[in-house]
Amino acid sequence: MAPPGIGDSVEGVHAVAAALAAGRVRRLLVEESRLDALSDLVDAATSAGATIETVGDVRDRAATSAPQGVVAICRPMPDAGIDGVVGAVDPPAVVVLDRLEDPRNVGAIARSAVAAGVLGLVVPTHRSAPLGATAFKAAAGALEHMAITQVSSVADAVKRLSDRDVWTVGLDSDGDRPLFGLDLLTAPVAVVVGAEGAGLSRLVRDRVDVVASIPISPMVESLNASVAASLAVFEVARVRAAG
Repeated sequence: MAPPGIGDSVEGVHAVAAALAAGRVRRLLVEESRLDALSDLVDAATSAGATIETVGDVRDRAATSAPQGVVAICRPMPDAGIDGVVGAVDPPAVVVLDRLEDPRNVGAIARSAVAAGVLGLVVPTHRSAPLGATAFKAAAGALEHMAITQVSSVADAVKRLSDRDVWTVGLDSDGDRPLFGLDLLTAPVAVVVGAEGAGLSRLVRDRVDVVASIPISPMVESLNASVAASLAVFEVARVRAAG
């Protein structure tokens, strides 16, 4: 079965507002008790020609437990493909997710990436958290600003990035080079983030150009995937600004 369209349903005030600004909302479901509080969203949706549907409770239409009284049915975001992801910023800066399991981590990573100016995102279609409403809510609108591609094989995507002269840097606690100050971050680069707990899959680790570590205190075993990714994307931004 093919995955659902990217962002075909979003919920939560910030995610819905961003989807409206992107012109993607076709239908807006709003709880009647929150019409006054959400009047700006309703007005924006009406101006955009979206259908407004008032309901008693949106939670039976929602994927998250706290949709904040609003769900938007949207036109899916287009898949940018590898070339679109590489071309999102110049020089290219991409985040590749290797089988992350928590969609909230996916959303948090997207939010940090956009804040750092890293606007390309590669996510797998299988054995991974879905790029759905939970991720979009956690991203608080950031995913609307990214070029995204969904791939069947992260290892193959790493090779395709390398074929396009993009350096691939895998994050791992036992990496052979420190991430901080890594000079190749000024070049076209993709940061590859492994799954929570398991880290990079074996084939992906074998294919990346560099396996880099984030130095941490021995009192802590590892970092959350979204925290590690945030440190990495802001290190890309820092090294590029310094260069």
